Parts: sequence; C-alpha cells; structure tokens
Amino acid sequence: MNNDDHSQGRGHTNHADPPADALDARTLQALSAFVDAELPERARTEIETRLAADPAAASRVAAYRAQRNALRALCAAQSGEAAYESGSETAYVVLRARAPWWQRAGLAACWLVAGAGLAMTLAALVPPLFEHHDGYGKPAAFAQRADVAYAVYSPERRHPVEVGADDQAQLVAWLSKRLDRPLSVPSLGDYGYTLVGGRLLPGDTGPAAQFMYENAAGTRLTLYVTGAANQAAALRTLREGERRTIYWITDRTGYALSGQLPEGRLHAIAVDVCTALGGKPEQW
Repeated sequence: MNNDDHSQGRGHTNHADPPADALDARTLQALSAFVDAELPERARTEIETRLAADPAAASRVAAYRAQRNALRALCAAQSGEAAYESGSETAYVVLRARAPWWQRAGLAACWLVAGAGLAMTLAALVPPLFEHHDGYGKPAAFAQRADVAYAVYSPERRHPVEVGADDQAQLVAWLSKRLDRPLSVPSLGDYGYTLVGGRLLPGDTGPAAQFMYENAAGTRLTLYVTGAANQAAALRTLREGERRTIYWITDRTGYALSGQLPEGRLHAIAVDVCTALGGKPEQW
C-alpha cells in the first residue's frame, strides 16, 4: 500500500517490511535462523524477547514466515509432491520410485491416445457439453491464487491483514480504487464470522483483494476478489488437501471463498456471498 492510497497509520495496518539496513546483517541472520528453528534454546528465548519490544524485528520475522509459507503452498499447489498444512511449521516431500523412462513414455502415449478418442466420442454424443465453456479462460487460475493466499495469510496472528475492520470504509474505498471496480464486503454474521480486515494482492492480470473473516473459535475464511475476462461463470470447487475454495465470476469480477470447513457448509456460505454480491447461483 502506498502513501497516496492510505496515508494515515492505523492500529491494524501492516506496513511494508522495514528496509534491510534498519537491521544489521547479524540480526537478520539470527532472525532467519529463528524462523527456521535453527537457534539453540537460549538464543531463541533472546529473539522472542526482542520481538516483543522491537516492531522492526517482528515485522521482518513475519515477512520471512510469509515468504516461507508462500513457497511451501506454491510447491504443494503446483507439483503435488509437497504437503503443507496451514498453521503447521512442517512441510514434507514424498519421494516415490520411478519406472524406467521408456515405460513412462509408453504409458503416456497410451493415455494420450485413449484420452483423445474419449474426447472425440463425448463431443459427438454430447455437443453442448463441449460448446459451453465454464467461463474460465485459464481454468481456476485466480482460484489457485486465492488458495495460496489463504494458506499464507490465514495462519498469521500478528499481521493477518493490511487494514483492519475498524477502518472498513477506507479499506473498501482503497481496494475499489486499486482494482478499478466498486467492491463491497458481504456480512457473514449469520454464520458466526466477523470481518478481520483486508489486503491488496497481485493477481494474474492486475491487482486483487483479500478480505479475511474469523469466528469465535479462531477459524478463518478469506474472500479473494479480482478482475475477470468473462462476464459470469457458475460456482466451482478447488480442493487442496484439507483446504477448499469455492469460486465463481459475476459481472467480470472473479470471487473465491477459501477455508478449511466441510465442503457442503463452505458451499452454502459461498452461495449466500455470491447472491449478496449480485450473482444468481440459482440460475446455474
């Protein structure tokens, strides 16, 4: 967020990371080791004490953790070989024995031929299925970004948002200006969730916004908003481990509701959110 967009500080505002020269190289190395759990107990205790009194150091640690979580979540979303759990400090990689290359190549060729034949058969039998695209020029691209953003920011306790809910009017005005479209924040009070705040994020083709909600138990949901090339598209579901993202398009705006709830409940909330934002899920 630049100074022109949001010039006055707020208690919930997450300012940009402190410049590298605000902390010396030795301190930065110690903070990095702290995040990676590489410090002995005494040094770790000293860092924890410093974080409580040093906003610059605390902000740097939050940035390191966000970068680490983003890398883990991206690896999990793109390769399928890594597993990441939000709120956990552990990521792991599962290694599998690989068949010889000539066996893999032959199997891939067989599947390619079988898939092409099946597609041609279905296209002939059910033409409308192939003529009607679901509206996503790049399948679930913004939904995948929404899922990664949820995985990165929902575990954060010190800096989950840039602008807090107590500044909601300015938050909505700022994000509407950056996304160049009018935005609104739907209420999830009927489901026991209140708004925590929001932040600006990079999208596939421009800026995106993330609004975060939380219930009394500390469970969080995020609503990701970005521009879309298509006019409208029905609700779809993206599944990543225990995370679920329900996404859709209304008036050339893509929405994605992410959380770790039972899929049926999250879908019910998404239907209400979609309706509140001008969509017509009952027609899809």
